[in-house]
Amino acid sequence: MIKKDYHTHTKYCDGSNTPEEMVLAAIDKGMEAIGLSGHAYTSFDDGWCMSREDTKRYIYEIGELKAKYSDRIRIYCGAEWDLYSDGERDGFEYFIGSVHYALKDPMRTVDESPEAFERLVKECFDGDSYALAEKYFKDVQGVVAATGADIIGHFDLITKFNEDGRFFDTGNERYVNAWKEACDVLIKTGKPFEINTGAITRGWRSRPYPAEDMVDYIGSHGGCFILSSDSHAVSSLLYGFDEIEDCLISRGYRYTDEIAGLDKSSR
Repeated sequence: MIKKDYHTHTKYCDGSNTPEEMVLAAIDKGMEAIGLSGHAYTSFDDGWCMSREDTKRYIYEIGELKAKYSDRIRIYCGAEWDLYSDGERDGFEYFIGSVHYALKDPMRTVDESPEAFERLVKECFDGDSYALAEKYFKDVQGVVAATGADIIGHFDLITKFNEDGRFFDTGNERYVNAWKEACDVLIKTGKPFEINTGAITRGWRSRPYPAEDMVDYIGSHGGCFILSSDSHAVSSLLYGFDEIEDCLISRGYRYTDEIAGLDKSSR
């Protein structure tokens, strides 16, 4: 049973709880380790990420919590580093590499709301959702090289509002070719793809990222996985981990509950 969760957010960015509240909840759940991974500073869109000053306070506070709870849990100071994040990297122990934007200028995200996604497709991609998907996965393809990520975050975030096929067909050849090309590049990096349950707990999806066909492709091509709750509140730590771990075991896919350079063991 996995008792470690490295993708979590606090009030320093768009989470609901303080770092200490997240740590105490992790202790209550019997967790062995928690990684706090606030959204890194992104200068052109600072409404949801940590500011420069808050980043300093965040790093300092996590250091204080490490000392305070060192006999009860391991605490790591991480950041979710977007392809376009441009803050200072000193002080962090690990990075989750992710892509939230389809365009920087004009700034457009893929995960703000269904309405914003629809406008993005119409206004920036001439109504061609597959052109958007091709752009998105081309960016994802380079996320490890660009961010130095230790974990590949929510690989198919572009599907956040598309579980019912509202915007595009995930079986379309253009879509499949785009994500497979990205997978092929990222698998070679050796970095684990997170299986992320965050959109489930926030009510947008019934299944985790990435989609099941992607998990099968990654797993059967030698890729590795790590489980992430993408928690924005204490209630969702470790959400769905037992079921997902059982599934990975039954399929014989590689997974880890450690981050290279921080911990040693893997399964």
